[in-house]
Amino acid sequence: MTAAGYTVERGTPASRLGALASAVLLAVLLALPFWGSSSDMRLLVEFLSMLTLAQMWNLLAGYGGLVSVGQQAYVGLGGYALNVLADFLGVNPFLSVFLAGLVTAAVALPTAAVVFRFQGGYFAVGTWVVAEVYYLLVANSSSLGGGLGRSLQAIRSIPRTERERLTYWIALAVGVGAVALVYGLLRSRRGLALTAIRDSARASESLGINVFRSTLVVYLVTAFGCGVAGALIYLNLLRILPTAAFSVNWTASMIFVVVIGGIGTIEGPIVGTTLFFVLREFLADYGAWYLIVLGAVAIVVMVWAPQGLWGLVAARFDLRFFPVQRRIRFVDEAATAAAARSGGGPGAPSGSRAR
Repeated sequence: MTAAGYTVERGTPASRLGALASAVLLAVLLALPFWGSSSDMRLLVEFLSMLTLAQMWNLLAGYGGLVSVGQQAYVGLGGYALNVLADFLGVNPFLSVFLAGLVTAAVALPTAAVVFRFQGGYFAVGTWVVAEVYYLLVANSSSLGGGLGRSLQAIRSIPRTERERLTYWIALAVGVGAVALVYGLLRSRRGLALTAIRDSARASESLGINVFRSTLVVYLVTAFGCGVAGALIYLNLLRILPTAAFSVNWTASMIFVVVIGGIGTIEGPIVGTTLFFVLREFLADYGAWYLIVLGAVAIVVMVWAPQGLWGLVAARFDLRFFPVQRRIRFVDEAATAAAARSGGGPGAPSGSRAR
């Protein structure tokens, strides 16, 4: 966008290079089922599921200012919605992954009416209590298998090779879609409103921003994303247990990934998820040491780089692969006019400032 004396830029050289690299990477990942192994696909399904969960929690807390420790509620509800839709209602299990997200968003709407009554730390505790309520309801439901859980029956008629490939491609669509959804939302007017609300809800209201509606939209979007990720996780595992599906470890992992990667950035959850899986693959055989190292990494990052690893890199090198801010670049109008008279291109900008 241009105006007299300045232009507004929404892209960066890094973002344009990143778009090209992402297209190449996406093409490689799409072809993985034809040259990779089953274990590679299962690992990437887990990676993409965690990336989706991390992006949702980052959107909720990093941009919406809603620090929740109860997102496991929607992971579990998404997993059980998959079972109900596929086994009880006869819906295609792969289509049920996305429908499960709609179910969790529908459940999140009345839930928001309760948890939005709390503020700050009370909101965090309230979301955890709600997650426990949903866990108890499911664990005491005999039709859903009770505490013993249940297996996904609808998938048995599908050949294993076809099931693994379709599950992987759905996971790839979900992971890429989660990043694209957050990026598109944050580049919109609602994204600007979220940033303002995170900084000061009272000041945002004075500017005419509907704080309740904006935060409600974010809460429902993140519930949908967590529900889809939960359904995807248990489509990959084929069996669900209430203790695992509604475990607070899901939210703890989301928080860990976002904190070490960089809260309030889209790149942060990608970096954090990558580091999380690298540590898991190298340290999973060392028992308790795995958790000790994860905790130590989180403490070191929070003390020495509170903005996260990506925040540290972005501040040092001014890298923005997913720029959501606007940059005002001031143009030297005299130089532009002189260049036009001489038949050259537009004059060089005289300076820039990010907004």
